[in-house]
Amino acid sequence: MSDGERTTPVPPSVGVDLVEIPRIARAIERWGDRMLKRVYTPAELALCRGRVPELAARFAAKEAVSKALGVGIWWRGGIGWKDAEVLSDPIGKPEVFLYGRAADRARELGLDQWAISLSHTQEQAIAVVVATRNGRFSL
Repeated sequence: MSDGERTTPVPPSVGVDLVEIPRIARAIERWGDRMLKRVYTPAELALCRGRVPELAARFAAKEAVSKALGVGIWWRGGIGWKDAEVLSDPIGKPEVFLYGRAADRARELGLDQWAISLSHTQEQAIAVVVATRNGRFSL
């Protein structure tokens, strides 16, 4: 590769979040449908079917997406809860879909490829999100 062909390394944008599943369970118990409908899309609710560990993992995913975008959720230009939707492909692999302010912010940053991993134990759920520009990155 000649000097004229070199490109500037493009670092990925990463977001990670860990949540306590009992905390999410308490919030659902206290606020019920009000909380669920505020945080999750109808498709997410249908997919999770009330399973709290899966809801907690998607809660963590929304936080992780906001971190990868460099903003919070509903804080000074942050994204809305439903601006990041986490569904699964036909074989169960999680996928991120962005809407509203999240999609706008991703376009501003040139982030167009998203990878996500979700996991949980009985007590904790974690989400890791990696976003890249033009599907390329280097470390």
